[in-house]
Amino acid sequence: MRELRHRRLRRELAGTPERPRLAVFRSLKHIYAQIIDDQAGHTLVSASTMERDLRGELKSTGDQNAAREVGKRIAERALAKGITEVVFDRGGHMYHGRVKALAEAAREAGLKF
Repeated sequence: MRELRHRRLRRELAGTPERPRLAVFRSLKHIYAQIIDDQAGHTLVSASTMERDLRGELKSTGDQNAAREVGKRIAERALAKGITEVVFDRGGHMYHGRVKALAEAAREAGLKF
């Protein structure tokens, strides 16, 4: 069911050089975020709970606190590269829990979507 929802969303969402796509993927233990220019097919910025320095700071990599930290980091890295606006792609996941925590942290850190 999630795959079908994700396919429908991806037909509507696309990142451009002016407004790239913020794609979120989550597993049971980790959360990943990438900012992608779909026209060029390049990942511009990424952040995840798999990063060594972040793993050392967190109690757990699979909770909302970890998602908030990834959201802050992706926003800081995007702003450093001059990216201020993105299209949000939640990857077919419902907008709650860790996905919502990541999105809200990225907004608070300065990304617009």
